[in-house]
This record gives sequence, structure tokens and C-alpha cells, in this order.
Amino acid sequence: MLLKEIKKIYHLELDPIFPKEEVDSFFYLVIEHYLGLERFVLVMEPNLVVSKEKEDHLFYALSQLKLERPIQHILGKAHFCELEFYVDENVLIPRPETEELVYWILEELQSEDSSKEIKILDVGTGSGCIAISLAKNLPNAKVVAMDISKKAIQMAERNAKENNVDIEFVEADILSNMNFEGEFDIIVSNPPYVRELEKVEMKNNVLDHEPGSALFVSDKDPLIFYKKIVQFAEGHLKKKGVLYFEINQYLGEETKELLGNGKFSEIEIRKDMFGNARMLKGMLNS
Repeated sequence: MLLKEIKKIYHLELDPIFPKEEVDSFFYLVIEHYLGLERFVLVMEPNLVVSKEKEDHLFYALSQLKLERPIQHILGKAHFCELEFYVDENVLIPRPETEELVYWILEELQSEDSSKEIKILDVGTGSGCIAISLAKNLPNAKVVAMDISKKAIQMAERNAKENNVDIEFVEADILSNMNFEGEFDIIVSNPPYVRELEKVEMKNNVLDHEPGSALFVSDKDPLIFYKKIVQFAEGHLKKKGVLYFEINQYLGEETKELLGNGKFSEIEIRKDMFGNARMLKGMLNS
């Protein structure tokens, strides 16, 4: 079958479900993954024919997309900070907003002495995307990554090996009273922060295929993880150490207040590319 005809079928089947631009993106990701073709191939070869065997892969992906399964799960990997990460239903799919958090940390560290060891802790590492991206860009960093999920830790370990970085992984629950030793220059976390009431804003491909325990918190205590991590950071950050969070855009001021009521100063909220208050940092005073 002609590749351009397959593209037409993608739009016929998926345009009622997804925006046209997103369907284009799905199609190009699929042909790159299964056929090794770049997105401009149809401009160069408008009459390109796909073999029956390869055609089957494209139609399998289409069938999964019609079920609103995430494209990253279909392909088994996601892109983040110019790296590739394996993902499945046990970890959150890395998102562009989280990339911005990583780039903020790297930006802040540009003026640091590159020979000085930096100790970093990532709380709730999931796929390991934050910890691994930082380790990849900071050769002088010693990175520890924590998660409550054994399956998430296994996935993160696989991603660390694939991206050739050395990270210490710890299976632990930040909400419990842990006996955790060590002091860090940076603690970073993208904890669960979506309130149950916000589920109505979310798409089925997220609700049905990503781990709810990594996404949702109760409406009654939506900052439960932030409270505990702030408390933990006060005992495990070095003096002048920095705490970074990804945050709920609707609870930015409340989250900022948590740090302000504690031992933190120079607290800053940053907006993401969509104009939402999505990142926060604070420096430990003592």
C-alpha cells in the first residue's frame, strides 16, 4: 500500500478523537519507529510503497491509538531532554513541563565549579527521567533517586543503563518516617499533585493508562507530598541547598507558602511554556 494512503487512513480513523496536528505527530512517530523514515519522506517520495509486513506494524499502532493508548506505550519509549526513556503503565510518561524543570536546574548550576561534586536527590523518580537527565548533563553529580514502586525502580534502572549513567536507586516511601542518611546540594521532586476534582480536565489516554498513584491526591489534602518533602528537605539539604518542585498550577501560592513557613528563602515560582505556574524553588537557610 502507498504510505500516503496509510496516512489518509490515520486521519480518517483518528481525526474524530484527536486534533489533526496530533494525528500527524502520531503518524510521523510511528513511521520513524517502525520504518526508520523521517517526516519529510512523502515530500521526497510521494509514491513510496510499504511492504505488507511493515504495513501490519502501522495498522497495529493505529488500532491501539483508536483505543486511546498513549503513543509512548505503543512504541515503548519516550523522548525527554534529548534522551530516550523506556516507559510502560508503571511510570508516568515524561512531559515537556518536566523538561523545563530539569533545564532550570541546569541553568542555575552553570556558574558552579564544574570540578565540585554535587549531590542530588530525586524524590518519586518514576521512569528516572529527571535523575538520569541531570546525571547525563552533570558529570560531577552524584545522583540518588527514590521511588515507592519496585516496578518503577526497575524501569528507572533500565533507563539509567540505557543512557550510560550511574545512579543510586532507593525503594522508599517519602510519606513514611524514613531513616535516611545523607545531605544533598539539591533535592528535586515531581510528586503526585493532581486533585481528584481535576480528573474531569484529563484525557482518557492518561486516566486509563498511567499510574494513578503517581498522579492523584485527595481534594482534602492535595499538598500532602509537598509538606512531607519540605520537612524531609529541611533535614537533608546542606546549608544553602536548593529544593525544586514541579507543582500544581492551581496551588502555586499555597505551595510557596509551605516553603516560606519553613526554613526556606529566595522562593521563586516559574511559569511553563503554556503560561502555567508549574515550577518552584527555594533555598534552605540553615
